[in-house]
Amino acid sequence: MNKYIMEFIGTFFLVLAIGLAVPNAGNMAPIAIGAVLIGMIYAGGHISMAHYNPAVTIAFWLRKRFPVSEIAPYVGAQVVAAVLAALTAQFLGGGGSNPEQVEIVPALLAEFLFTFALAFVILNVATSKNTAGNDSYAVAIGMVVIGGAYTVGSISGAVFNPAVAIGASLMGLLNWADIWLYMVANFAGGALAGVTFLFLNPDDH
Repeated sequence: MNKYIMEFIGTFFLVLAIGLAVPNAGNMAPIAIGAVLIGMIYAGGHISMAHYNPAVTIAFWLRKRFPVSEIAPYVGAQVVAAVLAALTAQFLGGGGSNPEQVEIVPALLAEFLFTFALAFVILNVATSKNTAGNDSYAVAIGMVVIGGAYTVGSISGAVFNPAVAIGASLMGLLNWADIWLYMVANFAGGALAGVTFLFLNPDDH
């Protein structure tokens, strides 16, 4: 139960940070969001492995470091946290009301590539036997989120996380009509990261 609670807490504060930083922090929003994520990964890594992202959970499973029986509880905790964080952010004055339109093909590609990058970095810095015991894994993960937000934020919204997509849509930061785009691209990117890790590290599972 503790790991599900940790997944809830970490995902909640990630989505809450997004909902409040995007409309209020301007160009500093990616840094604020990345900083919260880094802190939450350090806080929860030893409890739940700090996924906070259904695409990362799938990557862990395909990488053979996560049991299939845990996927539904983890994803459930992440999605419930995202919904409650979205409602909290709106209560505090966050969210939006005029989400930008995205071009489908560029947004799909951007989300796929950077979700892959995020999950691939997580698997390598947080699960590889060759990097076991390092104390900088959360910084590496947070930096990918920050860099990705600055790189493709104007193209896709820089979601990289199906739970974030749900929360951001509830907050009016994304269009509900585009939710399928994030689900497809994010899960596909996470899945490819898991498969790629095993291909490059066949003995590390």
